[in-house]
Amino acid sequence: MSAEHPGAPSQPAAASSEQSSAPKQRAAALSVASNATLISLKVIAGIATGSVAVLTEAAHSGMDLIASIVAFVSVRKSDEPADAGHPYGHQKLENMAGAIEGTLILFGAAIITYEALVRLVKGGHVHTIGVGIAVIVVSAVVNLFVSRVISRRATQTGSVALAADALHLSADVASSLAVLVGLVLVAVTHAEWIDPAVALVVAAGVAVAGVRILLTSSRSLVDVALPEEELEWIRSTIRELGAERGVVAFHKLRARRAGTRRYVDLHLQFAAGTTLEAAHETAHELTAAIRDRLAGADILVHVEPRDRVEPGTELLGPHEPARRPTLPPAARP
Repeated sequence: MSAEHPGAPSQPAAASSEQSSAPKQRAAALSVASNATLISLKVIAGIATGSVAVLTEAAHSGMDLIASIVAFVSVRKSDEPADAGHPYGHQKLENMAGAIEGTLILFGAAIITYEALVRLVKGGHVHTIGVGIAVIVVSAVVNLFVSRVISRRATQTGSVALAADALHLSADVASSLAVLVGLVLVAVTHAEWIDPAVALVVAAGVAVAGVRILLTSSRSLVDVALPEEELEWIRSTIRELGAERGVVAFHKLRARRAGTRRYVDLHLQFAAGTTLEAAHETAHELTAAIRDRLAGADILVHVEPRDRVEPGTELLGPHEPARRPTLPPAARP
């Protein structure tokens, strides 16, 4: 017998999803708008200066625009309610969007590397450097502002897609500053090789960011367990509430994350003589307690008799209270 069904999220979880959807969409739309504007500025500046570093920044922003569009679509779709074809909802679309974004970033890094190596071999001339410097400064300031806004929204909503976009934009700020330094050095030293050399440094930084985003997003796609501190908090909650309500043991605790939602399932064993109604009520109380701290969690509790207890899974006695660990801010509502 189960207290919750994973295909039927509770009303609080659904309400939480609706409340977080609009801010996520606004943040994603801001990223799309800023990247579209910066592409135009960087292309104009790249053509005006002849700088491969500025042009590669434009190519990088092109990847950013595609990635931000993917993030925008994913945050809209992921918050749609579960349906017959997707009984567990659409949350993993955010993880998929993060993986796509990481892949696009790596592709962009490859393009930057190729163009920089060609310029190093064949040579080139950088001119109208003042225009390039002005555009790169504007780009860095805009991306810094947008990345901070999106990062705050990602923290507030737990959005994987927005977190990936924020990390990507933060990497853009660093790459813009590298290009800025390169243009200044070219202007001072007249050493043209500095421009493609800086582009190679930018490519390396972009590739590192792409790998980080890809690895982070991929973990949820393969159902990696929740962090140990969150699992331990769940165990402590079961021990505290269960010991007073006839729970003698629990096992098969599993927990994963998809997009902004956590999924938890476990088996509870009750003392002999516990009525079905009492066990069901306890399971609901436990579900509510876990969801109070793991906002929007989808929890499935399977109720079993005492003879299903597995050795070593018994609850601590009342004279041995468990200490409940403190969860990190990201796990709190």
